Amino acid sequence: MKNPSLCSLMTVLAGLCFLTWGSGLVRAETDPRKPAAIETQEVPQVPTELFVKLAQYQSVRGATFRGWAPDRSGILISTRFGNSSQLHRVFEPAGRREQITFFDEPVSGRFVPKATDGSILLMMDAGGNENDQIHLLDRRNFNSKLLTDGKSRNKLGAIRSDGLQAIVSSNTRNGRDSDLFLLDIQRPDSMKLLMQVEKQTWNTHDWAPDGKTILISRFVSANESYPALLDSKTGQRTDLPLPSSGLSAIGPMAFAADGKSILIAIDAESEFRRLARFDLTTRKYTWLTDDIPWDVTDIAVENESGMIAFTVNEDGATRLFLVGANDVRSELKIPLGIVSGIEFSPDGTQLGFTLARPDAPPDVYSILIKTGDLTRWTFSEVGGLNPDSFVTPTRIKFKSFDGRMIPAYYFKPKTSRDLSDPSTNTSGVDTRPKTPVYISIHGGPESQYQPFFSPIIQFYLNELKIAVICPNVRGSSGYGKTYLKLDNAEKREDSVKDIGALLDWIGQQPELDSSRIAVAGGSYGGYMTLASLTHFGDRIKAGIDVVGIANFITFLERTAGYRVDLRRAEYGDERDPKMKEIFDKISPLNNADKIKAALLVIHGRNDPRVPFYEAEQIASKVRSNGRHAWTVFANNEGHGFSKKDNSDYQRAVEVLFLQKHLQP
Repeated sequence: MKNPSLCSLMTVLAGLCFLTWGSGLVRAETDPRKPAAIETQEVPQVPTELFVKLAQYQSVRGATFRGWAPDRSGILISTRFGNSSQLHRVFEPAGRREQITFFDEPVSGRFVPKATDGSILLMMDAGGNENDQIHLLDRRNFNSKLLTDGKSRNKLGAIRSDGLQAIVSSNTRNGRDSDLFLLDIQRPDSMKLLMQVEKQTWNTHDWAPDGKTILISRFVSANESYPALLDSKTGQRTDLPLPSSGLSAIGPMAFAADGKSILIAIDAESEFRRLARFDLTTRKYTWLTDDIPWDVTDIAVENESGMIAFTVNEDGATRLFLVGANDVRSELKIPLGIVSGIEFSPDGTQLGFTLARPDAPPDVYSILIKTGDLTRWTFSEVGGLNPDSFVTPTRIKFKSFDGRMIPAYYFKPKTSRDLSDPSTNTSGVDTRPKTPVYISIHGGPESQYQPFFSPIIQFYLNELKIAVICPNVRGSSGYGKTYLKLDNAEKREDSVKDIGALLDWIGQQPELDSSRIAVAGGSYGGYMTLASLTHFGDRIKAGIDVVGIANFITFLERTAGYRVDLRRAEYGDERDPKMKEIFDKISPLNNADKIKAALLVIHGRNDPRVPFYEAEQIASKVRSNGRHAWTVFANNEGHGFSKKDNSDYQRAVEVLFLQKHLQP
């Protein structure tokens, strides 16, 4: 658990600083709104009026479904009212929220199954270091017990249906390999080694109804994984056969209610992860979604009736299905959006989930199985903004260098030029200036941009009048395994070429200003941002690198030990001379002399994924080349800023940066 954030007075007392601005050295008072844990260089003081303008957008909050109460007394949600997301109870739809955790750190959790006392398992790290610890929150005695060692990285896996035991993956043995442990939930210091792991990554999915067997999978890469069963008493592992030879990727898995088969999403013999039933006796697969050419993303099983619920990611939006007796399938109609965390209610009559829509923050809903009636449990605030002002995106495609069509989402400001509407003046020509563009690149790389509500995107659209485009360059998930593999290893820069093609597309749009373009991204998206700046330095005015990779070799050498083999499987092995040569060639750090655009670098010092060194070295290299680099570094954050005061300041600096470089 982190120390409490220091009050803003400490920032004021920090004194004065100097920053480089323009061609000279300018003296600037320390920003009184800058959190004490944040250090900056070259960043000017953010005007008070900008914070005021951002305040409403920064006050938007959402709610995430964390599960049904076992005693049928409502639900558990995660939302933020203070500086970090905490857990709350909601006892009825649209009812009051009762906050039940009060930590400085963001916390997640879930109810202990069958527990009538309201006990909850909590997961929380310290300062963004991702060394999660598991706690048992005793709601009856109003205290919590630490169940893990307080220092290693722990991941809560499958929980037995009676709530007595859970599987935890932990690197406590050597700080690198995440072994599987058996945890007695009511007893601290009870973790018992069940399966020792050597340079492998195993995930736990579900516990058999009889409590004897655990469903697990070995993850090698986004294109390769393997299912298995684990005996909860002996630790003996039984590997399960795949439907066909060749590599397959596995998504969600779950035991059927009778324990005689498993439900598995797998892309064997297909571009997409189809839902199959694997019979544990005959060892045969039966396909349940042959006719759905999209990835199955979530599975839930109702333990009494045996009904199955699953979701499909169809072109970025979610469809929700049920499978009943004799594997008969039906669809439940839901609003356009992204559904996550589906779970049957204790009485089996409803499904609960989070619904994120493109025009509203995420909220918690449930749907009646029999009627399809939708119930909204939470009504998250939009900071007093007018919902009618929110812009929804249009899906576009643009042609890349090899003729492949690249999908993207285009947010267009309502004030943007429209040459098809000549009503602006008598000449029939729209004289308004063209619209600048902000390109947002997702991380991963095996991830996907989906059209969810983003307060900062709405700010860019409505307040800065900037268009926003979110591409799913090659290597993104959701478009089939062939598309997913198109940026692997030596093909890495092909995805950067997709950004070049997007720049071409922007230049062809009469309403967009191709001379005022910014590119931004986090994590792998940060690498894409930096790489775009080195390749298209004369076509991009500004870049925002958030926790990004600057040099693949130093990244792989310094990323957390438990992640290095996974990243080598995706990016390539820097120990291979041929791959090292490629990394040397494509790493933005080695091409920093080509960066002509303004640069903003944002990073948390405790980041275990992309080490802080990546931010230090790219900022230093750019400055050594005689160019400016704004830097925002947080001492109490990791892979992204999770505390509200830090993220509010981060967004304010980003807005100031875009105003300086994109606005006339």
